Amino acid sequence: MTAGVRYDVVVPTLGRPSLGALLDALAVDDGPAPDRVVVVDDRAGSEELRLQRDGLEVQVVRGGARGPAAARNAGWRRCTAPWVVFVDDDVLPRPGWRRALAADLATVPAHVAGVQGRVHVPLDADRPASDQERNVARLATAAWITADMAVRRDALVGVGGFDERFRRAYREDTDLALRLVDADHELTVGRREVDHPVRPSRWWASVPAQRGNSDDALMARLHGPDWRERGRAPAGLLPRHLATTALGATALGALGLRRHRVAGVTAALWAVQVARFWNLRRTPGRDTPREVLQLALTSAAIPPAAAWWALSGRVRARRLAPRGRADRWSAARPELVLFDRDGTLVHDVAYNGDPDAVVPVPGARAALDRLRAEGVAVGLITNQSGVARGMIRSEQVRAVNDRVASLLGPFVTVQVCEHGPDDGCERRKPSPGMVLAAAREVGVRPERCAVVGDIGSDVEAGLAAGARAVLVPTPVTRPEEVAAAPWVAGDIEEAVDVLLGSSTDREREVSA
Repeated sequence: MTAGVRYDVVVPTLGRPSLGALLDALAVDDGPAPDRVVVVDDRAGSEELRLQRDGLEVQVVRGGARGPAAARNAGWRRCTAPWVVFVDDDVLPRPGWRRALAADLATVPAHVAGVQGRVHVPLDADRPASDQERNVARLATAAWITADMAVRRDALVGVGGFDERFRRAYREDTDLALRLVDADHELTVGRREVDHPVRPSRWWASVPAQRGNSDDALMARLHGPDWRERGRAPAGLLPRHLATTALGATALGALGLRRHRVAGVTAALWAVQVARFWNLRRTPGRDTPREVLQLALTSAAIPPAAAWWALSGRVRARRLAPRGRADRWSAARPELVLFDRDGTLVHDVAYNGDPDAVVPVPGARAALDRLRAEGVAVGLITNQSGVARGMIRSEQVRAVNDRVASLLGPFVTVQVCEHGPDDGCERRKPSPGMVLAAAREVGVRPERCAVVGDIGSDVEAGLAAGARAVLVPTPVTRPEEVAAAPWVAGDIEEAVDVLLGSSTDREREVSA
């Protein structure tokens, strides 16, 4: 029985033309439809995407151009269905995908947290595959890739989602899989199928792709030296690239020292290694002069590029994941806590423009002073749509904010959005704009921030920015907002306890 299966679909995108074909395929397919499709536009400053399709509820959110891990987090945190299906914008579901997905999800036991789809890379059978095509074809046998991966939402909440320290579309999916397994979940492969065509790419694309060695260094830092075996990730050619680079550097150094014999020998060994690598990559039958030249140039450039990114990645990994501290930013003490104003710090007065009407909630001053005493910066973020509605003026908003600061102490940043809900402003909560702007102003990574508020849009804004978020419910908080929040506190002082780690027994991760 699959009719009762509920799922949302999350698609991070850079605006590729293939996105439209993906949505068309989802819209006309048979089987249970998704509750919603959340498209995360991760472009910087581009025109808003128009993606509505009959039969699909499509919601477009901004990702902030912070990479695919952050985009997927921004997407799944807007979801409410028990399952979240991550799909890349350049795949095409095969007919019957929705029906097969529902069957996949309906039959897995409760301890299975993730179900991967089957990925096919269509190649031209009438000619040999190129080096680039063979690289893409490896996706068909890759484990736990998010080209088509369904994950239980409560499992995502439990592990904190994707690790946004992975800024590229590489290894962030393997990292998530290992953390799910470490949390005693299991992953499996379903029967639904998607096609992943080979996109056109520049002939030197294999050289900048070596940045993946930096992510491999972070994986080793986070998961230990056996991460490849555990994550079913085949070993690469990095040892060979390091040796080739060392030979080339030795040849250049010897030449500079006028040790010509040493330079000649090591240069010859370097050339042999490059030739072996070229031969490994070549495709018999495609040996046109252009192909030979392209492979020769990139085969010489790839080893030093790989070595550079591997070594610089180790330095980066040590900075991003210091030993002896929690590997997940979400588990660390925040450096900046951003509070909603009305209903969280002060009693809610609708469209308040009168400083004399400001009344702090009980415990607000003590909670904020405690954070300041602990060296944690405190900021204010507030939607004030009364300005857009013509009910209050900007100077009144500033006067009320000044009164809040005089009663509760200074804020290192104050972010205000005066737009209405229909204005499409990316600063207005639940969008992450004000959280990201506050982090930039203070000089703190968004992952090291936290947001405290009384309604779902406060929580969503924090999570969409990659920050932690704590909900402090009031009588106006809806039950579904409480159910969807990753952390819930009884009052503002308890919220500070949660963030400072002094009351972890009160921290509650809620399943959707």
